[in-house]
Amino acid sequence: MADDLGKVTSAHWGAARVYTEGGRIVRVEPFEEDPDPSPIARILPKAVHHADRVARPSVRKGWLRGDRARGAGRDDFVEMPWDEALDIAAEEIGRIRRVHGNGAIYGGSYGWSSAGRFHHAQSQLHRFLNSIGGYVAHKGSYSLSAAEVMIPHIFGWSETEFHYAVQERWSAIVEHTETLVAFGGINTKNAQVNPGGTGAHRTGAHLRAFGAGGGRLVNVSPQRGDSPDFAEWLPVIPGTDTALILGLAHELERTGRVDRAFLDRCAAGYDRFRAYLLGETDGLAKDAGWAAAICGVPAGKIAALAERMATTRTLIAMSWSVQRAENGEQPYWAGATLAAMLGQIGLPGGGFGEGYGTTDGGGTGPFRRLGGGALPQLSNPVGTTIPVARIADMLLHPGMPYQYNGEDRTYPDIRLIMWAGGNPYHHHQDLRRLERAWDKPDCVIVNDPWWTATARRADIVFPATTPYEREDFGREGTDPYIFHMPQLIAPQGEARDDFEIFRGLAARLGAEEVFTEGLSAADWIARLYKDFRAKSAAEGVEVPDLAALKARNWARIDPAPQPAESPLAAFRRDPGAHPLPTPSGRIEVFSDTIAAMGYAHCPGHAVWIEPTEWAGTRDRFRLHLLSPQPADKLHSQLEAALADEPDARPMRVNLHPDEAARRGIAEGALVEVFNDRGSCLARARLSADVVPGVLILPTGAWYRPDGQGRDTQGNPNVLTRDIGTSRIAQGPTAQTTLVDLRPL
Repeated sequence: MADDLGKVTSAHWGAARVYTEGGRIVRVEPFEEDPDPSPIARILPKAVHHADRVARPSVRKGWLRGDRARGAGRDDFVEMPWDEALDIAAEEIGRIRRVHGNGAIYGGSYGWSSAGRFHHAQSQLHRFLNSIGGYVAHKGSYSLSAAEVMIPHIFGWSETEFHYAVQERWSAIVEHTETLVAFGGINTKNAQVNPGGTGAHRTGAHLRAFGAGGGRLVNVSPQRGDSPDFAEWLPVIPGTDTALILGLAHELERTGRVDRAFLDRCAAGYDRFRAYLLGETDGLAKDAGWAAAICGVPAGKIAALAERMATTRTLIAMSWSVQRAENGEQPYWAGATLAAMLGQIGLPGGGFGEGYGTTDGGGTGPFRRLGGGALPQLSNPVGTTIPVARIADMLLHPGMPYQYNGEDRTYPDIRLIMWAGGNPYHHHQDLRRLERAWDKPDCVIVNDPWWTATARRADIVFPATTPYEREDFGREGTDPYIFHMPQLIAPQGEARDDFEIFRGLAARLGAEEVFTEGLSAADWIARLYKDFRAKSAAEGVEVPDLAALKARNWARIDPAPQPAESPLAAFRRDPGAHPLPTPSGRIEVFSDTIAAMGYAHCPGHAVWIEPTEWAGTRDRFRLHLLSPQPADKLHSQLEAALADEPDARPMRVNLHPDEAARRGIAEGALVEVFNDRGSCLARARLSADVVPGVLILPTGAWYRPDGQGRDTQGNPNVLTRDIGTSRIAQGPTAQTTLVDLRPL
């Protein structure tokens, strides 16, 4: 392609102006409209042209011999012409459909491969699989599975509806909130990203405005860095947020600061929770002293915080990280209950919210999300789903019964995995267990631009283009920008986009017309854009036509205004006229639905349940490992190039100087982090801003074990535990992990 003077394109971490020369990306500059651009894009030129790109279609030698032992990822691959590789893959897909049925196919994918509306790998994969008869799908996300199940039980709306359309917006927080209590903090490094990209990062500016206006941000977290510098840090032992919240709730009862009038009008079942809180049901009052012994926050500080929350306009904000733990459903339920006790739900700047710093879209507005522009995925005749984080259980135990959100289910027998747009060896826990599970299917087919750990453990690998090697348009519903995403460079090697890969497979399986509807990629982009433009016009929002957008490259559109008030404000004013979409029509402090599930660990209201692996059960492994998102990339994307930088790998692990001194570990020392599940290398980084007894090792390093099975890059998921949050949500529990470390 011809060189250009720099064109704007969209990505999950924000828009950027990209420059090419000689068919290569040579420079990336921030989008001029973005006041707070993400630094992630800096590595883009090196990553796109990295030697770890998959050059040609490749088939694992062992699989050609009939060997399923792919989990170790050490086999060699044979490069093949496209037609031959597609023939082999289509023949295997057809065989499995004939012998085992489409219910033996698992369509694994995640939604972060591209901010483009058409070349969205998950949508492309699911549409292809539905065009040939369906597949087993995942339900929920690794990010917030427990919250996705609990928010509907508590408030009635889906988590997405609650997050974007119901909870307090930043504009109200800046103007009205006096005390913002952030469990898990509000970390702007996480807010660098948005599912559909962003034209202008806003979370940092909102936080600065909140602080400048005198707002008090309380960072309830094991590390100070989870919130801006102006925040008050309340160090807490990992996994004990629910106990702390119960201690705060007990203080409200003890001091007579519970808003009973609000609870009587707007909540269901408070008296049943109150009996538990006061110890009437189990003989154990959940007072500040009880909470302090569990969470590590002194009783006096708990009492002082409870008083401040009761006497100021308070918003309780839950990060997504606190629910990625054993019984991760409970802190969300307890936080919502505490907010109901304060009686500020529905007041401007008060109440309960979640995920404010997790993406740049949390708490956005004041405008309504615009619909349209999504690739139709067709219907799935199979209809079977599994909780997203239970893939290893499914592969290891076909036919095994399990429970999920009150349902009795059975794991299907999967013979084929097809994966595009994701890296489960980044997201999943206990990677050595996943390796064992990965050997169970007859075949694994992966589309990927790079030789990730997942691609190296596939049987057939198709080289996929990056977003910079194809045309698309980008649009995030919470962002007032729309982008034409031009093809900036030619596909690297023999890479093809996912649409073309699946078109080739669909043609061989007799489903090309169903999959493509006779349209090319350019035709589809035009159709999806026309759909978005029509739906925007119906909302009174003018969007340029596609030709005009291409000519300008990007446009700012006037977003549809939000309703004047939150649905919770109308509910607060008149619960009878504006009931919540819950069974009771009110906030479910007690849920008859959950109580009827009969799960012994959850009696129908929020409870403290001691984790099976936490500071209170330390034995051989004395440190609690937390694995937050990385600051230098999105999940594990672009890691190939980052890992090449001097002293970049293994990853840095943060720990308190006292813990380092006990083990003879100096700043920058090479260490081994280990437990019974596995071990990995890391570089020590000493910081007094981490609670003693805690290690912070970010995710994102590509899993590369040595001959002894020890990861050499610093991937914490060789250590994390692969169990569900509970039978309610069956979410991931990465934050419930004990380890130790030693110098090398």
